[in-house]
Formats: sequence, C-alpha cells, structure tokens
Amino acid sequence: MTQNFDLLIRNATIVDGTGAARYSGDLGIRGDRIDRIGDLSGASGRQEIDLAGRVAAPGFIDAHTHDDRLLLSGPDMAPKVSQGVTTVIGGNCGISLAPMPRAIPSPVTPPLNLLDDSGNWFRFRRFSDYLDALRAQPAAINCAMLVGHTTLRVATMDDLSRPASRAEIAAMRQLVDETLTAGAIGVSTGLFYEPAFAAPTEEIIEVCRPLAEHKGVYCTHMRNEDAKVVEALEETFRIGRALGVPVVISHHKVQEVANFGRSVETLALIQQRMREQPVCLDCYPYTAGSTILSVNRLRGAKRVLVSWSKALPQYAGQDLDAIAGQLGVSPEEAVERLSPAGAIYFKMDEADVQRILKFGPTMIGSDGLPHDAAPHPRLWGTFPRVLGHYGRLLGLFSLEMAVHKMTGLTASNFGLRDRGVLQEGAYADLALFDADTVDAASTYESPMAQARGIEAVVVNGTVVWRDGRATGTRPGRVL
Repeated sequence: MTQNFDLLIRNATIVDGTGAARYSGDLGIRGDRIDRIGDLSGASGRQEIDLAGRVAAPGFIDAHTHDDRLLLSGPDMAPKVSQGVTTVIGGNCGISLAPMPRAIPSPVTPPLNLLDDSGNWFRFRRFSDYLDALRAQPAAINCAMLVGHTTLRVATMDDLSRPASRAEIAAMRQLVDETLTAGAIGVSTGLFYEPAFAAPTEEIIEVCRPLAEHKGVYCTHMRNEDAKVVEALEETFRIGRALGVPVVISHHKVQEVANFGRSVETLALIQQRMREQPVCLDCYPYTAGSTILSVNRLRGAKRVLVSWSKALPQYAGQDLDAIAGQLGVSPEEAVERLSPAGAIYFKMDEADVQRILKFGPTMIGSDGLPHDAAPHPRLWGTFPRVLGHYGRLLGLFSLEMAVHKMTGLTASNFGLRDRGVLQEGAYADLALFDADTVDAASTYESPMAQARGIEAVVVNGTVVWRDGRATGTRPGRVL
C-alpha cells in the first residue's frame, strides 16, 4: 500500500540530535509529527523535498535569547529561522516583557531597554496576558519563556539600589508563582546588571521558591564573569541547591586579560558540581559580548563597537574610539553623549571560547539582541558558525556532536518533550542544510547577513523557510 505524507523528505543524511552516528533515510511527516523514518521510496508526499544526501537535523533550539518582543513585532523571526532555529528560549538575563502590573519607568530602566526602549511593549500586566498574545499571533517558530527577576524588581520596587523588603519579596514570589502557573518554564536573573546588583543571594532564593513546585529552571547571567567568576559560580550552585532545581549558567565565559585561561578552572568546577546537582550551561561562539553601553564596562575591552544609540543614532556600527575622536572628547565622555546606547565589547580569549564550546555539556545560545541597529553578528550567525567554522573547519567536534549541542541536549535540559530529536512520533521541527557549505555570513561589519548552506526549515510539520526566504507561514507554539 502506498503511503501518503503531508511532507516527504527524501534522500537525507539524518543527524538525529542524540549524538548518534548519521545515517541515510527518508522522513515522512503527517500533521505536526514525524510519522515514519526509513526507506520511503514507495511513498509520496503532498509536498516533497529531495535533499540528495544533504543533512536533515532537528531544528536548532536557541538556549539563550532576548526575542521576547521580536516574537510579536517581527513574527517571521528571520534572524533565527534563516539559520535553522525552530525554538527559542526567551526572557533571559533577568529581563522579560512581562509581568508589568504598573507603568514602566520612563526612560525604560536599563537593561530592560534592550527589549524595548520606548516602553510601549511593556504593556502586559500579567505573564498570562503576554503568553495569550503570543498564542493569538503565532510566530514562525516555537518559544519557551522565562520570567526575569529584574523585571519583577522594576514591577514591585521603587528603589532598585537596595535589597528587596520582606513585603517586596513576597510580591515578587507571588508573581513568580503566577507566571509559572501561566506557562513560564523558569526564572532568570541578571545579577551582573545595576538594577539587580543590590539583590543578595537570599532575595533570589526567596523570590524563586515556587520553582521547585512547578519543576522550573533557574537561569542566570551571573554576578561576575571576570576576577570573581568562581565566587559567582558558587553563588549559582548554592541557589540551585537551596531551591532543589536545575541551574543554567548563561553564556559562560571568562573576561579580561588577567582571567584568560581560567575556563580550565571554571569547567573543572562545573563538572564537579554536575556530579552533585543539576547544572547546565550555554555559550555563544564569539570572543565579543554585547549589552548596554556604560563607562564601567569599558574596562578590559580590547575594542568597543556601538550597536545602537538613542541620542546619536548615526554612530551605530562605529568604533567607540573613532566616535570619541570625531566628537573631540574622551571615550568616557563619548559614552555619556551616546547614552542610552548599546555596545559590543571584545573581552574574551579565543582559546577559552573554544574550550567552553567543546565541553560536552555546553549548549549553544546566541544571546542575540534583535532590536540593535548594528547588532552583534551572533544574532544571525551563531548556529551555522558552530557547524561551519568550529565544526567543519577547526574540527572542534563532529557534526553529530555539534547538532546534539543545539538540539537534543537543549531540549532535555529545558524539558521540551518530543523536541530536539528526529524520531518517529517526535514533533517535526527540522533544519535541512548542506554540511559542506553551512557557515555564518554575518560579521561585525555586516551583521545582518543570512547564513550560508541552510536549505529549508520546518516547524511543527510546516515549511517556514525555503530557498533563502520566509514562506509566510507561522506555525510556532508556546512550549
């Protein structure tokens, strides 16, 4: 009997997301699920794609994003879909669009302004309102959302320069319980940022108490990623132990020249703690980070590029030293004139980046900032860069391991059932690409360039990207 599928992918090299060896086969998709994998030469599909030996992999899961607003304002999700991403984890670094039960301050408190500097998008009083909006206007890809501790502080406190009071902690804890009940998958913190500096470890633990009951995760942009990185790691582990929940170390790195090489020390400590409690980590494949522009972040940076400026928008994409020269002022004074603004800081060592990337349990997260005028190239290039530059060209890991770090590993760590693997019965999220050519095309000079080698992308059984363009379909779901 001839089998008929909604989508039939023929002659694929299947890399299934588990880390297992690649094999040849066809994939038959019915509805939103993978129905059959094997020799389907006698079958037909309403839509067919012949890969001629190219790779079919699970759609990539971006473990660390700031796509909270983009899912609504740019639902084709081109920066992500174009590189094979089918699911994003949003609400990281302590900042989420919701809940915001009162008017957001004007100007918007940094770093919340990385999501929206107008304040217009911070309109969701409850987290459930935000998720309802995502469901009412689906994006091209899936999302799983965290609630941000800094957002909760802004929503409940009038003075962010001090620890929260007992009443404020209770109010934040109530909001956490409500957001997790609504469908958030965990809480994120950005203890590195000024609005959360004053929050002691005990505040985080007490605010996050509902995580255990809801089986949520704790994700953190740690308090320190340079000289005190080990102390920051220990604080993270302590929070996880106190709550009895998995912790995710966001974009793990060691910054500034004096700390180059310390990833040997941090990874050994992480590996040790993994034997004692649930610990996860992600990273991006670049030696520069990107966040808000401020004077205190200039220290230790070999180079600083301005990624956006509300005061002087014409300088987006330019080097801070060059801008200072044009203005005839010091770099510090230039920062004051440009602010509020964002920047790309070159503070890491390539050897550390490679060591962290290669570490078996490391997931891949872009940490891209989609609303920057001249964004870090990681927004458009993270996943193909791992496959191409670090995998194929440098041989840091096999194709199978690179795919696992972007798919099955991430789905498992975040509890995304039937995602991140190509198996019969799993959701049909797929990235179809040419393993011989796939790589990032985005650069610091030209950051918004589509990746090379991505043939097509499928989300919940529907083709959302083909031949270098979005198809216009939006089958994404809130996970």
